[in-house]
Amino acid sequence: MSDHYSTLEVARLLGMAVRSVQMMVDRGELEAWKTPGGHRRILRASVERWRASRQGSALREPSAPGVGSPVSAAAVATDAPAPTPPADGAGAPERPRVLLIEDSKHFQNLVTLLFRQHFPDLELHVADDGIAGLAMAGRFQPRLLLVDILLPGIDGATLITSLRSHPQFAGTRLIVVTSLDDAGLQPYAFALEGLPVLHKSRLVAGLPPLVRESLAR
Repeated sequence: MSDHYSTLEVARLLGMAVRSVQMMVDRGELEAWKTPGGHRRILRASVERWRASRQGSALREPSAPGVGSPVSAAAVATDAPAPTPPADGAGAPERPRVLLIEDSKHFQNLVTLLFRQHFPDLELHVADDGIAGLAMAGRFQPRLLLVDILLPGIDGATLITSLRSHPQFAGTRLIVVTSLDDAGLQPYAFALEGLPVLHKSRLVAGLPPLVRESLAR
């Protein structure tokens, strides 16, 4: 058994896009080196450590499926408990829920700040990766979902495809946020058809009106 994988092998093993695996290497989440021909080789032990860490997170999150197992919106939605009614008064209306799935702390903080300024009546939840995001979507049933494309765990395109295929999420609006340019988005075009896509450099100016438009539909 080899002590390393190719990028494509890791992508297939983890159920991710190749670009997502490359980003994980760039962020130092996986240990890798390049062959004389310029091909990445990813250390098997680092992949196993990453999988073990994600499986540990999944065990702490009751609704989260394990890494490496088939993941679907249906599986998460079936086991998701009903939202808990507010405890501060019988019949008090629940605030509409919004779920942000984004692994960058910087952009998590930026979106949180924008929602505090522009949408104090909305309840914002944040997930750090695709697996936790899929589980939280099943649990919270958000009115609006903000999804990054390049995510650890499950890439955003796979997550979006899973949610759009399940009738339970038919009423959930989706906004894609990304740092990719048009060329970088081409491999994910199959999942993005008909969805608003906002570049992260335009979040401050572009996100508030896009959220208003999405929730008004």
